[in-house]
Amino acid sequence: MTATLPQPGQDVQEIEFAIGGMTCASCANRVERKLNKLDGVTATVNYATEKAKVSAPTGVDADRLVAAVASAGYTATLPTDPAADADAGGDAGGGENEALRSLRHRLVVSAVLAVPVIAMAMAPALQFVNWQWLSLVLTVPVWAWAGAMFHRAAWTNLRHGAATMDTLISMGTTAAMAWSVYALFFGTAGIPGMTHPFTLSVSPTDGAGNIYLEVVAGVITFVLAGRYFEMRSKRRAGAALRALLELGAKDVTVLRDEDGRTIEKRIPTSELAVGDRFVVRPGEKIATDGEVVEGRSAVDASMLTGESVPVEVAVGDTVVGACVNAGGRLVVRATRVGSDTQLAQMAKLVEDAQNGKAAVQRLADRISGVFVPIVIAVAVVTLAFWLGAGVGATAAFTAAVAVLIIACPCALGLATPTALLVGTGRGAQMGILIKGPEVLESTRRVDTVVLDKTGTVTTGKMALAGVHTADGVDEATALRLAGALEKASEHPIAAAIADGATERTGDLPGVEDFTNHEGLGVQGVVDGHAVLVGRPRLLEQWSTPLSGALAHAAATEAAQGRTAVAVAWDGQPRAVLVVADTIKDTSAEAIAEFRRLGLTPVLLTGDNQAVAESVAAEVGIAAGPNTVIADVMPADKLAVIERLQSQGKVVAMVGDGVNDAAALARADLGLAMGTGTDVAIEASDITLVRGDLRAAADAVRLSRRTLTTIKTNLFWAFAYNTAAIPLAAVGLLNPMIAGAAMAFSSVFVVGNSLRLRRFRARAT
Repeated sequence: MTATLPQPGQDVQEIEFAIGGMTCASCANRVERKLNKLDGVTATVNYATEKAKVSAPTGVDADRLVAAVASAGYTATLPTDPAADADAGGDAGGGENEALRSLRHRLVVSAVLAVPVIAMAMAPALQFVNWQWLSLVLTVPVWAWAGAMFHRAAWTNLRHGAATMDTLISMGTTAAMAWSVYALFFGTAGIPGMTHPFTLSVSPTDGAGNIYLEVVAGVITFVLAGRYFEMRSKRRAGAALRALLELGAKDVTVLRDEDGRTIEKRIPTSELAVGDRFVVRPGEKIATDGEVVEGRSAVDASMLTGESVPVEVAVGDTVVGACVNAGGRLVVRATRVGSDTQLAQMAKLVEDAQNGKAAVQRLADRISGVFVPIVIAVAVVTLAFWLGAGVGATAAFTAAVAVLIIACPCALGLATPTALLVGTGRGAQMGILIKGPEVLESTRRVDTVVLDKTGTVTTGKMALAGVHTADGVDEATALRLAGALEKASEHPIAAAIADGATERTGDLPGVEDFTNHEGLGVQGVVDGHAVLVGRPRLLEQWSTPLSGALAHAAATEAAQGRTAVAVAWDGQPRAVLVVADTIKDTSAEAIAEFRRLGLTPVLLTGDNQAVAESVAAEVGIAAGPNTVIADVMPADKLAVIERLQSQGKVVAMVGDGVNDAAALARADLGLAMGTGTDVAIEASDITLVRGDLRAAADAVRLSRRTLTTIKTNLFWAFAYNTAAIPLAAVGLLNPMIAGAAMAFSSVFVVGNSLRLRRFRARAT
């Protein structure tokens, strides 16, 4: 049965709800198939976020959707459920919810009980009289309680005619548990002084003197560990959206007309309505999108636009919510509120980008889709064959148990978590945070790396970048006078000049008769000199315009996208100070390393083309339409990533601002500088704590090495087991030997993973 599409003109609604009980990507596929069988329903199920997005005719009965999910063996929680909302809120924050705490508790208890069981089984020196009975006491709660989640999932899969890794884990551990109990109570394994005999015969052996309790305890503990780390990573899926929404102001001062006079009243931002006037004091965030109706100021919009230079605003100019007022007092009239604001639209971009990114199906799950039913079939055939051969029920069952045990995914359960733990642990030591195994697949295929300019290639902070002086004017004198005057100003550019002057000349003198000309500059008296510092237009108003070499210097710097600040004193133009966002010392080296890794670097910025090409030339990126992309607004950054992907490129994105969040989420690999915003970090796949661009290249190298280690682990985990399955089936492998082979494969996997500890960073 196929889904019936909505008829033309039929209203369609979007429904999103949580799915519970999924343990692998095949579970998501099964739920998706069930939902798509409903008339008029088109559904996508994301295993990473544990959510389903459904497009259905308006008025569709939500209970039908829930019932369809239930028929597949899973649970659906609609957003109208208060409990679901509360749980979603907890997950969004990246915190540990009840399910994760429960799984961690099971893992800890299981590990505490399993360690002595495994130690006694593998070390004969620890096998005291009646040790096997202590092993049984310790193993029973591991199998019955810690492993209950696997048994329930296996039963659910059985009722719906499906098999997953949970099925094999449950069958293998249950078979080993059942046989151990049989051998202890009805065989010879329970006699005092029993030890594990490692024997190999040419036909099925009795096996009634062997127990496999260490297999039960070890498999369940190892797989629980992998499941715990996987769940902990997935629970952070909604944190980017929460961080983005929390960027805005929480409350605001509005102006209300009451009894013929205007009063100020503090209200929550959520109560703002279109048309309301509100006050934004220096240092405050702008509450919502609006139009300035009173005042002038410099607004720091770098969090949203990526522009490093504050924007001057006056009456009639528009401002965006969440930007910071860096100058004077403003009165703003709200033009957009709630979901209509630019901040909310950016949150929607992040959400769409995350939902549109297909979850990487883990290699073990893909193989297990075929491997599990084959192993079960082989075990059944083995049992039937030896029963038919007349060797006896005990010997036949021994061979069948050997098949299940050798195929039980102990090494498989370790393959990804151990490599991931060692790789991410080594990365953390180098300031590289990898969020999960799904990140690693992209690093192998990436061929293009898109670099946000501000805060990534550059420092993202305004600084004094140069000084041009008129003939006969001492540079130190120009800096001393201009710096002293700018120190009295609150403007970010003034702060950059004051800091630069202090660093180069020492303590600055005091200022008298200070006056701020909003939007133009400042004037005052310093050391007896009447000083002007600001835009060239300010000097023109005082009949001291720039000319000659100074005018040429100001024009040249402006053409390169830098900010030229004119300085005059005693009625004469004396200097031009250059303020710019400076390039990080390590950026050029990082670009060269990207090329060595086979990656094509692309510079992406909201600044103009002149600034972009100047920065690109300095760090070693050749100018071109596909390598230097300028004048890019926040929504356009996402479009650039999508355009590159549509050209067949596999794209990595490196950024640090809120404006990069959607692009980071949409890119095949997102890398956020740790010196950036929380939302950029949450939307990314890898976080670079040091803020050093060279660490991005190290992150790619480490991720690729970790992925290679995981694939090597998976290959050998299956190779050991699948090579031994025929031996077990024909009776050449005692179940205890099968357990030893499985243990050896686990040791190999762990040892191979530990090699990642020797990984060295090239960023120093």
